[in-house]
Amino acid sequence: MRRVHDRGGVPDAGPIDRSEHEYSMGEKRTDAMLRCLWERGILNVDEHRRAIESIEPSAYETLSYYERWLVALERLLIEKGILTRAEIDRMVEERPDATR
Repeated sequence: MRRVHDRGGVPDAGPIDRSEHEYSMGEKRTDAMLRCLWERGILNVDEHRRAIESIEPSAYETLSYYERWLVALERLLIEKGILTRAEIDRMVEERPDATR
C-alpha cells in the first residue's frame, strides 16, 4: 500500500515546487532544534523520518514541510518521555510567536 509521502508515479500529484523561499523564524527554529537533538544523540534522522512518514494522510497533506518536521519532533519527544503533550501545549501557550 502506498503511503502519503510516496509521491513517485502518482499521476495527479502535480509538479513539485522546487522554488527557494525565505525561511521563517519558526522554520529556522525547528531546523535548529532538530540539529541540536541529532548532534546530542537524543534523536536521529531515521527516527525523525519514521515519525514524519507516520503522520496521518489528512494531516500530512495540510502541513508544510517544516510543520511536518515539527509534528514529528513533538511526537518523538513525547514518545521518548522527554516532554509530555501538556508541557508542549503549555510552552506554545506561553510563546505563541515562537513558531512564526
